[in-house]
Amino acid sequence: MKATWNGAVLAQSDDTVVVEGNHYFPPQAINRDYFTDSPQSSVCPWKGTASYYDVVVDGEVNAGAAWYYPTTKEAAAEIEGFVAFWNGVEVSA
Repeated sequence: MKATWNGAVLAQSDDTVVVEGNHYFPPQAINRDYFTDSPQSSVCPWKGTASYYDVVVDGEVNAGAAWYYPTTKEAAAEIEGFVAFWNGVEVSA
C-alpha cells in the first residue's frame, strides 16, 4: 500500500494493518521528511488516545492528516505506533 498527498509518497508498505477500513502503516514505512507533530489528539474507546501529525509537502500543510496511537489499549496492540491517514491523503495499492 502507498499513501500519497500533493504528489509526495508519505508512506509505502506491504505490511499495513487494516482497522475500521483504515490502513495503518508501520512506523519504519513513513517518510519522516513530510511529518511534523500536531497538537491535535482524539480518544477512541477501544484503541486509546490518538496523536496526530501535520503533513507538509512543498510548503503546503495538511493539518492533522495522519494519526497514530503511541500507546494503545490491549485490544488495539497490533497498531501501536502505526500511522493512518485521512483528509485528502490517498491510500492505494
